[in-house]
Amino acid sequence: MSIEKATTSVQTASGVAHSKLILIGDHAVVHGQPAISLPFPLVGAEATIDYVPGSVKIDSTLYHGPIESAPESLNGITSCIRATLEHLDMPCEDLLVQIKSSIPPGKGLGSSASVAVAVIRSLFAYAGQDYAMEDILRLADISEKHAHGEPSGIDTLTITSELPIWYKKEAPTDLIEPKGDFHFIVADSGRMGDTRQAVESVSHLIRTAPKRIQSKLERMGELTHRARTALETASKHLLGQMLNEAQKELEALGVSDAGLNRLIYFARQEGALGAKLTGAGNGGCVIALAQNEVHSKQLCEKLKRFGAHAVWSFALRKKKD
Repeated sequence: MSIEKATTSVQTASGVAHSKLILIGDHAVVHGQPAISLPFPLVGAEATIDYVPGSVKIDSTLYHGPIESAPESLNGITSCIRATLEHLDMPCEDLLVQIKSSIPPGKGLGSSASVAVAVIRSLFAYAGQDYAMEDILRLADISEKHAHGEPSGIDTLTITSELPIWYKKEAPTDLIEPKGDFHFIVADSGRMGDTRQAVESVSHLIRTAPKRIQSKLERMGELTHRARTALETASKHLLGQMLNEAQKELEALGVSDAGLNRLIYFARQEGALGAKLTGAGNGGCVIALAQNEVHSKQLCEKLKRFGAHAVWSFALRKKKD
């Protein structure tokens, strides 16, 4: 899906958005350390707006009906729709918002942010108005706060980018240009994680053992800096080592469960240069770095046979001159 795609006719408009992956810096990013995230184009969300008289209605796999009767689980997206219409100076009426997503929810792939960005883009297109990136980030953040409590902001930034993102709270965001090709596999454990609960559990650890946990978060920050160096020097083995080291810290924080560890250790056993959880953990997905394109395809098949719920292979490629 093209991240900038938005089409409109007289009474119909649509917008799409891809998903995202945290490469390294999960959880530490919430507490002021840097993280690197990757655009993940293999799954995404699409929203279509049609003129339908009456109240605003939502049509999705989770709910079909008027916005005012939507379940509490959709408070994030309904609040986002209302805020976007207010921003566009449009009445909250006469619209059907259709939402389709291939992103499995609760897997650390930015499902809520991707849906929000797709909906916001579709509403801007329907209104015939251009948007600034600040508009997208601010409006999507409304949905994200419902989903995650205190989101870092990294999801929306990555979903609106075509390059890896270097993100640190209250610091300028950088784009990272990899100097080589990196082949990754993403494997879904089949179990949903709870981002809000996982973030709160780490915050609780910080309160109970501040020095010990802070040192682990700082260690993850160091690993993230070295991972950036690996991307910018085409050092696959260094990047793999950083992923493995980051996984140790995530396990120490208690956010990597037996199901994730099983997939991670299997990937390493089958030759992955590095593997770790991606996202909040305790469910969700793992990411592994393959040796090359052939190995990526082989590892993908082995993980499927090993019991991964779904597996995707994708390449982060050097930008062509």
